[in-house]
Amino acid sequence: MSAHQDNHDPHGHDDHHDDDGPHSTVKGYTIGFVLSVILTVIPFYLVMAKVFDSSSTTALVILGFAAVQIVVHMIYFLHMNTKVEGGWSMLALIFTLVLVVITLAGSLWVMYHLNHNMMPMIHDMKNMP
Repeated sequence: MSAHQDNHDPHGHDDHHDDDGPHSTVKGYTIGFVLSVILTVIPFYLVMAKVFDSSSTTALVILGFAAVQIVVHMIYFLHMNTKVEGGWSMLALIFTLVLVVITLAGSLWVMYHLNHNMMPMIHDMKNMP
């Protein structure tokens, strides 16, 4: 047998893996789960206890916790980092985020300008016949 064939079993599977991706551990999943629970309970408490007077402040804080929770899920459960698949999965994520930001910003811009340009002002309505 050649040296190349020594690493393969009869079914063609390698005995070892050369991927650079992180491997799942119970500790990693436990840390991710605990962080997810904490990042869910805190916003729930903020809403139920009415910690902030302004609902817009509460919404912004909740959005901040949501963003952090997305990162926790990506790291601990999806195992995303710059080394997985030679960095291609991270590049795909960045590309997706850019498209989402462009789509959301464009949608908000169009809706604002439609509302601004299509809705008559109160003082303009007084001059109408």
